[in-house]
Order: sequence, then C-alpha cells, then structure tokens
Amino acid sequence: MSTNDPLSLDEQVCFAITVAAREVVAAYRPVLAPLGLTHPQYLVMLALWEGDGVSVGQLATRLSLEPATLTPLVKRLERDGHVERRRASHDERLVLVHLTDAGRALRERALEVPPRMLETFGMDVGDLADVNRILRDLAGRTRSTEVQA
Repeated sequence: MSTNDPLSLDEQVCFAITVAAREVVAAYRPVLAPLGLTHPQYLVMLALWEGDGVSVGQLATRLSLEPATLTPLVKRLERDGHVERRRASHDERLVLVHLTDAGRALRERALEVPPRMLETFGMDVGDLADVNRILRDLAGRTRSTEVQA
C-alpha cells in the first residue's frame, strides 16, 4: 500500500527490510534444524566453507559482526564439534577458527538448504539474485555513507 505520506510506515525501507529479515530468518529455522544449526551459526559455517582457518577478526569482518557477537557463535559450533579454535603458530595472540571433519561433512548436508529456500520463497534463482544484488548495493551505499559522516 503506497501513500503520499513520507512518514507512512509502509513507505519506510527500514520497516520493509526489518520485516523481511525476520520472516526470512524464521523460514530458515525449520530447514536448518535437522543440521543442528541456528541461522547465525549457518552464516558462520558458510563463511568457513568459503575459507577455513581464518582469524576470529577476519571471520567477524566477513560476516559484518562484532567479534564479541561472533565469539559465542564460534564457541557453540566448537562445542557441537563443527569447528575448533587454535592459536596461530606464527602469533599466539591470534585465534584461528578451523573446520573439523564433522564441520566439513556438514557442508554436504547443507547443500539441500538453498533449493529448499527457493521453494519456500516461491522464487527462481534469477529473482533471488536480483533481491540479493539490490540489498548488497543498499548495504554498500549505507556503509560508504557511514565512512563519510
């Protein structure tokens, strides 16, 4: 519903994104449950499947999270046997996150997630790619605005 009122709730991008984010994460919940992952844990695993043996700081940057937010997620994944944290041999101050064999094996099962989500959303790959592109562009524009401020 569109109105001419610039303060109408339905005209606010922030509201649409907030509602969509909540609904999308809720839709992932039953798909991720058989993998034993929450949505934030799934995102951590996706990042690690792209590049294993990264520092907590690098992982936090990749996920756009604060390290203090990421650490409990990594600890839970470690407790569940998917990852392990090790000190870097070249710098003991640096903690690296590594996939375990179980964490690597979980990737095979996770391959079922994207097609299930496409089905859940009732969208094809092209539509979802367009949404992803628009949201990434919006996030990038927002980040560059924060840097200038």
